[in-house]
Amino acid sequence: MIRHQPQRTRLSVPKVAHEDVTNALNTAYPDVTNTTVFAVWSLPSNVEYRPVGQCGNQIASAFWPLALHEYECAILIDMEDSVIGGLRRGPIHDLFDNTCVVTNYPGSGNNWAVGHYTHGIEYHERLEDTIRYSVEKCSRLHGFLIMHSLGGGTGSGLGTAVLKSLTDNYPAIDRLVSCVYPIVAQDVITAPYNALLATKELIEYATCVFPIENESLLDICNTQLKQKNNRDQINYNIWCKPFQDMNSIVVNVLLHLTSGSRFPGSLNMDMNEIATNLVAYPKLHYIFSSVSPLALTAPTMCNMQGTKLLDELFVNVWSRNNQLIKIDPLQPNSLILSAAHIARGSCSINDLKRNIERFRSKVSFSEWSKEAMKIGLCSVPPTGHLSSLLCLLNTSSMSLLFKNLVKQFSKLYRRKAHVYHYTQVRGFEETHFLESKEIICDLIAQYAELENERQPDISRLQIL
Repeated sequence: MIRHQPQRTRLSVPKVAHEDVTNALNTAYPDVTNTTVFAVWSLPSNVEYRPVGQCGNQIASAFWPLALHEYECAILIDMEDSVIGGLRRGPIHDLFDNTCVVTNYPGSGNNWAVGHYTHGIEYHERLEDTIRYSVEKCSRLHGFLIMHSLGGGTGSGLGTAVLKSLTDNYPAIDRLVSCVYPIVAQDVITAPYNALLATKELIEYATCVFPIENESLLDICNTQLKQKNNRDQINYNIWCKPFQDMNSIVVNVLLHLTSGSRFPGSLNMDMNEIATNLVAYPKLHYIFSSVSPLALTAPTMCNMQGTKLLDELFVNVWSRNNQLIKIDPLQPNSLILSAAHIARGSCSINDLKRNIERFRSKVSFSEWSKEAMKIGLCSVPPTGHLSSLLCLLNTSSMSLLFKNLVKQFSKLYRRKAHVYHYTQVRGFEETHFLESKEIICDLIAQYAELENERQPDISRLQIL
């Protein structure tokens, strides 16, 4: 399939009243964090979105009302249809084509094997037909964006099955994944198994992965409640449905990530440029993300603008309080393989370059990448703000995520607890666990090898 550059024009969208958007933001959310759903989204600007698992569609539930301030359309697939049911009954139900909604009941039972093999095989042809239907409506297919959590069954299992299908059927099209990793203290006991098995598939078949941790989202929401200068955000967090405040943070990042493909800009960064600039080695494609501001609207007392505002955005985006995953790319032993900063709104190139030089002085780059920094500048700011900034880093500190994943898996697998739930699923073998662990451990070793290849400090020759 031929890849085309997207047009730089804004597309018209149906007008939605403010109260309708508010009502849509309050669409019912199930009181769970890790169950199962799959969804496909198609932008008129030719990027297809695929939220997977109930968490993925909860994000979609928050995404579409906010995205109405810009524009979007969607295809949804769900193995437990409570979230999609809420969307179809809500004020934005007209956005969704019923022929592109695939649902099932009762889900995948928090079992990766059920989602990947049972549902993956049963719904394989239907999913392929639905995706093809969406693709054929795109005049310039730009890429796929899959969203799901890794703790449940459908998000981790069916989501990665569809990812593999996309690799087979559309090998030349980028496959970007935004996935939510579960916290240690969770309500799904088998989450370490599901996350490990899904991560192996993401390493093998994704073009780029943007991991998000539930713990980071919770910390951000708790911090927002303490910031008394933004009553709008506080009221939103207090009155929103369960997990809606967390999902809105993810939405903020995704809208920012795709802004260069949807809006004009003097130095736009398209989604297909992300992998080209940030992924130096095929399997080292996990990308750290941090965004500023995190609030849905600017504080009412905020008077900063211009250079001072941009400087503040850079300070905040490098802060651990704004990171969507709990790793520290600024620590001394961490190595930056590649980096990008994408700004939206009123930002000058000179201010961007000045702050990026400050960034270079704070981190350790590989010898072959320290002079390179991808910059994106989209002219259209997020709704409610003058400017915003997204930081993307390919860093060796990402190995901490994989180390924690292997640790949690080993703790559960040491006693072979709950393994029989997986081995009784047709197509799954126990060796899948060990193969997945081996691939992830190999990735950890690759990061360590790069950290150990730092340029030695050789003193200059003296002329006598």
